[in-house]
Amino acid sequence: MEILDILIIGAGPIGINCALEAKKNNLNYLIIEKGTIVNSLYNYPLYMKFFSTADKLEIAEIPFISAAPKPGRQEALEYYQGIARQKNININLYEKVLKVSKTEKIFEIETSKSKYTAKNVIITTGFYDIPNLIKIPGEDLPKVKHYYTEPYPYAKQKIVVIGSSNSSVDAALETYRKGAEVTMIIRNSEISKNVKYWVKPDIENRIIEGAIKAHFNSEIIEIKEKTVIFKDKEGKIQEIENDFVLAMTGYLPDFDFLKNSGIDLQGECLNPVYNPETMETNIENLYLAGVVCGGKDTHLWFIENSRIHAEMIIRNILST
Repeated sequence: MEILDILIIGAGPIGINCALEAKKNNLNYLIIEKGTIVNSLYNYPLYMKFFSTADKLEIAEIPFISAAPKPGRQEALEYYQGIARQKNININLYEKVLKVSKTEKIFEIETSKSKYTAKNVIITTGFYDIPNLIKIPGEDLPKVKHYYTEPYPYAKQKIVVIGSSNSSVDAALETYRKGAEVTMIIRNSEISKNVKYWVKPDIENRIIEGAIKAHFNSEIIEIKEKTVIFKDKEGKIQEIENDFVLAMTGYLPDFDFLKNSGIDLQGECLNPVYNPETMETNIENLYLAGVVCGGKDTHLWFIENSRIHAEMIIRNILST
């Protein structure tokens, strides 16, 4: 069996960047991706706009040309998938990595389709595949959605949106503008300060004028077939009619996979242990790159500030 120099888990922007850096340095590499190229981006809401400008999303000094100041999902898909095609990146798609283990100095990687061996492994998986569950009765009902793609299915429906993050706000505004009756249930006392600056005034004004109802300092406690039950800021229990619940409560990395790979996780946020200068974990020659480095704090790392991880990792691999 061929021993790869590097096996990369995940074909997101950072995984592709790691592959480009490996290729530039004549290292034998392979990306294993459970879905399509930049699978997380593919599953983003159809009309999502990035917070960053196009130049902040570039990898490998390849220009990202965007007609708008803030590129959207489709432009990003074209950019990253275009790089994978043009640079002939070595990727196996729709293949899930099941296990990473190490025997002496060689990693053995078992997937849903095959087995591989490699001297180094880079985990660049994101956090979009495992919803951060509320763990309340009724969360498993078909009307509860942890992913939002577009507003059209919710026209003329009574929608409850849980949360006040960018995804919550986008879902609330878009469904409202397609004719939904929108109620937001928000644990905090205000809309998140992290909401995109050009969107925040929009949602706040819709709430002020009453077009979108918002219950701050409130907590949803049960979801039923035709209603939802929540506790309001005064501690009173309220029940309102409801057709769909958009539970935009965030997503988590696959912590079980990280632990089973031997990576130590620390603290309440389950932060993976790694050397910030090399991105090497407590397992020699096993590296992390991108948002997976942040544990539960999924807002810590993003494309803009983790592009450098690829260069750091490859530099360290070449130096050993």
